[in-house]
Amino acid sequence: MNSFEWTVVGTDIGPLLLAATDGGLVTVVFHADAAVRDKALGRLAARLGSEPTESPAGRLAEPIRQLEAYFAGELRAFDLPLDWTLSSGFNRQVLRELMARVPYGTVAGYGDLAARVGQPGAAQAVGAAMGSNPLPVVVPCHRVVETDGGLGGFGGGLETKRKLLALEGVLPEPLF
Repeated sequence: MNSFEWTVVGTDIGPLLLAATDGGLVTVVFHADAAVRDKALGRLAARLGSEPTESPAGRLAEPIRQLEAYFAGELRAFDLPLDWTLSSGFNRQVLRELMARVPYGTVAGYGDLAARVGQPGAAQAVGAAMGSNPLPVVVPCHRVVETDGGLGGFGGGLETKRKLLALEGVLPEPLF
């Protein structure tokens, strides 16, 4: 049975739910108001087979520190142990490739990422992998865009994707 700790942290893109197991950070959830938080914790408890423990220290101290540094513009690459329990197969392969080879301040197309994992023509499957990313921001699915330069979709909403890409210098900061 995996136990896990969780907390909600305030960020420039709204509250994020963070949860970690002994294996590392297991999930990041956008827009973590009370309703979203409770639903996410229920799903996670069912998936991991354990009850959550609220704790901003312990397993979550370093993820919190690194997220704060990222949003302050002081961190360009996360260096955290990650628990990949919530991702498998093609999705995990794509997410690991994204994390390893699409650095801060750059973007990649869905089709490009598909080709990088040996599945040219699987751009839609890459989109599905981005949508299933249990570790957004840390595993930077916001850096994946459409080939024609469109933003594409984003589980945290397009405004959140724009803010993250602006933080990394890919897009200009909004005027208002």
